[in-house]
Formats: sequence, structure tokens, C-alpha cells
Amino acid sequence: MIFLDHAATTPVRREALEAMWPFLTGAFGNPSSRHGLGDEAARALAAARAEVAAVVGCRPGDVVFTSGGTEADNLAVKGLALANPRGRHLVISPIEHEAVLESAHHLSRQHGFEISEVAVDAGGVVEADALARVLRPDTTLVSVQLANNEIGTVQPVADLAALAHAHGALMHSDAVQAAGWLSLSIDELGVDALSLAGHKVGAPKGTGALIVRGRLQLEPVLHGGGQERGRRSGTENVAGAVAFATALRLAEAERADVAPRVAALGADLAARVVDTVPGARLTGDPARRLPGTVSFVFPGTSGEAVLLELERDGVVCSSGSACAAGSDEPSHVLTAIGLPAELAQTAVRFTLGGETTADEIADAAASVARAVSAVRDIVES
Repeated sequence: MIFLDHAATTPVRREALEAMWPFLTGAFGNPSSRHGLGDEAARALAAARAEVAAVVGCRPGDVVFTSGGTEADNLAVKGLALANPRGRHLVISPIEHEAVLESAHHLSRQHGFEISEVAVDAGGVVEADALARVLRPDTTLVSVQLANNEIGTVQPVADLAALAHAHGALMHSDAVQAAGWLSLSIDELGVDALSLAGHKVGAPKGTGALIVRGRLQLEPVLHGGGQERGRRSGTENVAGAVAFATALRLAEAERADVAPRVAALGADLAARVVDTVPGARLTGDPARRLPGTVSFVFPGTSGEAVLLELERDGVVCSSGSACAAGSDEPSHVLTAIGLPAELAQTAVRFTLGGETTADEIADAAASVARAVSAVRDIVES
């Protein structure tokens, strides 16, 4: 099998499994308990928090452990907007992950917020002048992801954050897809909150964090015992936090070596497919993109049919966001960058990982050519 769906999830790192195992077995205490087992769990949780903080460049107290990127996005958008009510106006991009989009629409329906979508260009980039046109005196929060989960476009988040702050608004960025590929320095990015997910960097699913600067108020989404300094109630997943921190630390340590190599493999795949598949079109910004994300549309096909052909050939990939799999609707990301709905439904996304090899890329490219040709023959007949 050639696995090219790392944006959906990654294999769990052995180091993450080994790090979490003690807290699933002997050291199983509740970190809120005041006895030896609880103290041991509390120390492990604090160490994991410090590890995540070191990668992001924040204080340990700024790290809120969550069940993943979706919860982190919900907590950021709802929590910041409701706790810092400068106004009732939100700005998001139209290509955000559904967790951000649906959180914003929840605030609109239930709390009277008004939403503005900042325009993106044909590559999916949010330019600063486009953001400036939609910012208002009552804008409370701007949320623009660091890197898109479907087309891999990387946003100029630092510029956008500076502009948002100049207008008095807070800035959140969904960095779930960027972890392991781009710097997550909260100071370099200039954001007030940053969402992360463990299963994109080799931790188990159901782990993640929201980084939120400590001075900011955050309305909880989950209420209860007041864990995570009152920002996210519920008994902490100590084993998951330890695994997430371990995987994130390793991904960051490897980034300088892995990202350029994977970028070269991604460029090779893009070139091979464009050269061998008539009409194949790369989506997303050609320059501002994640190293391992290569997404195409193939006119005259069905993306789902191409996926089936590729899987028969041993190549595993996707037609877009795994969170929207099974939907009959065209990708909101692709329609937002101007693709017609019919063309958007021919999309196939390949996302590489650190273990992807040059031989796998060559084999995958040949499989793509065969699969697209086979599907086109069926469609024409």
C-alpha cells in the first residue's frame, strides 16, 4: 500500500505509544486526585504542557488540552468571541475547516453575531487588502487557518494578524495541518489563539490543544469541574496529552530535514501527473503551499471513481477533507477559489508524509495516469 492521505491522519509514532503506555497502565491516576497516583499523573500532565509550550513558544499555562482540532476550533471561535465581546462581528475565510465555519454560524444563529467572509484569490490566499475591506470597528475575532486542509495553501497569517490587531480584533488560526511542516511560533505568527491536533503529527486520534494567550478571557464550551484553569472541564486525558506532546516535539525536531525532502517529492508528483494526465490541474497556490499536499482536479472524471481505481492499485488518498467524506456537495474550498461545482467534484488530494519515498511517488503517478484514463473511458462509454 502507498499511503498518501496523511492530511486525514498519520500513523501513530512508536515513541508516542511508548510515552503514553505507563499512563494507561500503572500510572493511571486522575491528575486532580490528592494522592500518589494522582500526583504522578499531574506531574506528567504538567510536563506534557511544558513540551507543547516549548514548541509553540508560549507559557505552559497558555496550553489547553482538547480532544483534537475540532474541539480546539470550537473553543477558540466561540470562547474568544463570547468572552471578549468588543462587538458582534466575526471575520472568517470561506475555505476554513468546517469546525470554524460551523462554530461561526452557531454564534450567528444563537448569539446574533454577524459574519463576513474575506475573499480568497484563485490559489486560496487571503490577501491583507481583502481583509482590510471587511474589518469593522465592531469586529471581535478574525479566524484564518494557517494552511488549508484540502489544497494546502499557506496563508500570510502574520500579516493578517497584525492587521486584525490594528483594528482592535483578536486573531485565531487553525494550524492543524501546518504542524510538522511550518513554524508554529505564536510570536512569529502574531496570533492570539492557535488550534492543533495530535493525529496529524503521529499521536493518537482524540488528542490536541488550543493555545490561547493567558491574558485573554475564554468562555468554556464544556462546563463541569473547572479543569484546564477553568477553560475546558473534564478529567484530563493524561496519556493522550503525553503522546501528543511527544509526537509534536519530534515532528518539530525533524521539520528542518523532513519538510524540504517532502516538498521535493510533492513537486515531483505534481510534475509527473500534469505531464502524463491530459487536463490535470493543480489546485491551490503554486508557491504558498504545504510541502506534502498535492491536489488536482481531473476534468471528465468523478473524483470518487478515481479514488476507487487508485485503491485497487494500492494507492490510498482522498477527494478532499476527511471530515466531509460522503457528502454529495462539491468542496466548499474549491468552489470558493472559483472552480465550477462539476469540476470541483473531480478533485483528488494526495498528502505525503515523512516516510514517503521517491519510488512510491513514481508508482503513484503511474497509477494516477491509469486510473484517470480508466474512469474517462467509462464516462465516455
